[in-house]
Amino acid sequence: MWLDITVREAPFVVAFEEERLLAEAGDAGAVVTFQGRVRGHDGELPLAALHLEHYPGVTEDEIARIARDAQTRWPLTACRVLHRVGRLAVGEGIVLLMVASRHRAAAFAAAEYLMDYLKTEAPFWKREEFVDGSCRWVDAKTSDDEAARRWEADA
Repeated sequence: MWLDITVREAPFVVAFEEERLLAEAGDAGAVVTFQGRVRGHDGELPLAALHLEHYPGVTEDEIARIARDAQTRWPLTACRVLHRVGRLAVGEGIVLLMVASRHRAAAFAAAEYLMDYLKTEAPFWKREEFVDGSCRWVDAKTSDDEAARRWEADA
């Protein structure tokens, strides 16, 4: 499986990244792409930006581990994960995840698995900046943990 993991501040261009994936995907009949974006609110509070921090080297290694685990579960031919860090304004892309497989069911399942584990195991720290100037660190969500746990039964 071709695997490319990037953590950076610069924005991404989906079409460019998809071309790169397709050049490496081999005989893939399915490509699933997910793009996570900064929402304009957290509950009722209007958000101005999201700050993401990571542990260089460790974060990329952990994402690669999660992707290799997905590849043992589904027949993937290619996987691209691009995660941004730094200050991201409302509407900007945070994460781009693309998986290729010969069949759509495997591509969809692997993409969902990867996102569930990126949310719970990849070492990122998020701080919300609100339009009133206040800030707060984002706590882990129980719903993210529950989503990841459902895959344990399939292990």
